[in-house]
Amino acid sequence: MTHVTTYHLEMLDPRDLRPKRSLRTDLALIRVAPPMPQLNRFFYTTVGANWYWIDRLPWTYHDWDAYLDRPELETWILTVSGVPAGYFELERQPEENVEIVYFGLLPQFVGAGLGSHLLTCTIERAWGMGARRVWVHTCTLDHPQALANYCARGFRLFKEETEDETLPPRPIGPWPGAYP
Repeated sequence: MTHVTTYHLEMLDPRDLRPKRSLRTDLALIRVAPPMPQLNRFFYTTVGANWYWIDRLPWTYHDWDAYLDRPELETWILTVSGVPAGYFELERQPEENVEIVYFGLLPQFVGAGLGSHLLTCTIERAWGMGARRVWVHTCTLDHPQALANYCARGFRLFKEETEDETLPPRPIGPWPGAYP
């Protein structure tokens, strides 16, 4: 059993955003429309490969398609010189809430100063969806800088909980057998 602490964070006013942008000129943000289950699964398994993102691994193509093909869900990708570098999923929820459901960079782009830029774009898009509240959760299994990045952009903690979870001995990688 592993102790996992989950941090629930929120932003209640767009003026709370403390943006941080990359100076790179080769970045583009692109909305994925129509939904592409293969693309979201690729990002989910690759971005989450080192962080125990395992909940969706058993999903079938139909599961992915049903999840993505909803008007309240948006997927966006960040590219660097045309190469996919990261993504986020936003979900419009009741009472004008928008959740950052998933967010992250592909391993090759971690540490390149793009996380703050992508999070800034993510939050701006969430507010652009008509949000009254933007929220996200992260946990001790995510990238060690995830919580700090969310807080640095202006999110505030509203709930913290710790649970015991049964996990594989280490993250499985983007596909079974990827790690020796």
